[in-house]
Amino acid sequence: MAATASNNYATALTEVAKSSNTLQATYADVKKIEKLFSEPQVFDFFGQVIDEIAKSLELQPHTVNFLSILVESKRVEIIKDIVREFEMVYNKLANMELAIHLAQVAKQVQKLTRAKNVRIKTMIDPSLLAAFTVR
Repeated sequence: MAATASNNYATALTEVAKSSNTLQATYADVKKIEKLFSEPQVFDFFGQVIDEIAKSLELQPHTVNFLSILVESKRVEIIKDIVREFEMVYNKLANMELAIHLAQVAKQVQKLTRAKNVRIKTMIDPSLLAAFTVR
């Protein structure tokens, strides 16, 4: 299956975000951009106001460069496709990173408890904020 232009752009942005350790912030940027581009008139004047938009949305510098490249190459019309592709890549990476963190937690619990095996069961508890419970 040949890569599409939107896939190529999304992959490139993902790689830059990952290498600069801003994957989650870039994902938030992409979602802001998607909302912005739901307005048809945005396409008409986007090239003229890219800096103001970037500043008002507080975008990552590489996201701004990415948008500039899209404008210069006259590819802004595929932004929604790029957002979808980026989201798929992001979700794959985010799940992978979660799995890595869970494995690290299991290893530490095993070390602390000297248990032969540790089983991780994920449950979301809205009362906890960025924390976990070990039972």
